[in-house]
Amino acid sequence: MNTRLDRQPAVPPRFDASGLIRFHVQGEAIGWLEPDTCAFLQALSPRFTGRGPQLHLDAAADQIEPQLERTALAMRDAGLIRGWRNERYTCFAPDAHGWPDLARPLFALERAAFRRFGLTSRAVHINGHTADRQLWIGRRSASKAIDPDRLDNLAAGGIASGETAEHCVVRELWEEAGVPAEIAGGFRYATSLRSTRNEPDGTHDEVLYCYDLLLPDDFVPCNTDGEVAGFARLSIDEILSSQEAFTVDALMATTDFLRRQDWV
Repeated sequence: MNTRLDRQPAVPPRFDASGLIRFHVQGEAIGWLEPDTCAFLQALSPRFTGRGPQLHLDAAADQIEPQLERTALAMRDAGLIRGWRNERYTCFAPDAHGWPDLARPLFALERAAFRRFGLTSRAVHINGHTADRQLWIGRRSASKAIDPDRLDNLAAGGIASGETAEHCVVRELWEEAGVPAEIAGGFRYATSLRSTRNEPDGTHDEVLYCYDLLLPDDFVPCNTDGEVAGFARLSIDEILSSQEAFTVDALMATTDFLRRQDWV
């Protein structure tokens, strides 16, 4: 018998663009900036110019990336960007629907800067399930810069610059859950979701590529990179009663899985 998905987070996070300034690069609207961030950028360099409710980076195509790299470092030194990762994401021009057009990369930038600029990032989320209708759920390490100690999918992570989503799936499955390649290769793409919300460090805007992976009954995940504190094999009822403990994005991916599988 299916279970109703009748428990939702008390205050579902939403995106409110009022008071934010649209950030443009090469004529493309790619981000969202807070007024204080705009003031910082304009004081930092004359290349950042305000035009009504917009801020533009006026730079030649080959100067965009180095300019933003210098800017991100200055923002880090000023305390506007925290949790520096020394990893880079690619920012793509938007397509007609506002989603990343993977055929039109604009620049690569330190991943920790994406929220402060309100840029669209991309990530994979893998729902690891068993034949008896349970899900393996991870608990994020207490030392994580984002959402420490929250519940998460079996594996999830941002897609690095130059990396394919499929490569990211296999990499994250091994790093976060110790899933060997012969098992990880059974992943199946399911859907793409969009998660956009206001955060204290800027705007979180991320495309979630969701994958399903049927795990052998005797497989037990084991973290290899220190980013996951542990795993639990949860029933549907246990998941539904723990929704408030999940990260926002993991809850989106998990509840989408439950609905797609007709488990709820």
